[in-house]
Amino acid sequence: VQLVESGGGLVQPGGSLRLSCAASGFTFSSYAMSWYRQAPGKERELVAGISIFGSSRNYKDSVKGRFTISRDNAKNMVYLQMNNLKPEDTAVYYCNVRKMINDYWGEGTQVTVSS
Repeated sequence: VQLVESGGGLVQPGGSLRLSCAASGFTFSSYAMSWYRQAPGKERELVAGISIFGSSRNYKDSVKGRFTISRDNAKNMVYLQMNNLKPEDTAVYYCNVRKMINDYWGEGTQVTVSS
């Protein structure tokens, strides 16, 4: 399993970023996918999840209405569109897949929201 995140960066409050995760090494279309984040000194937390065909999505309360998770099963990609970013969204964002009892993670992409 390999997950490679990209798209992070420095953005001003109110700005937008689109994170991407390229997945390989497993049957992507057979697994739900998630985005997590971890801020300095804090535990890793679930930000958004999406079901196999994208028909079901769930979000952390604080990002509802601002973030949108999506996937492209033909390209083995999962995305996180982040709008109206706030300083408290600053974190390393990780792509995740859970296969059986194992969690797999990418190396993460840094998102910094600051003026």
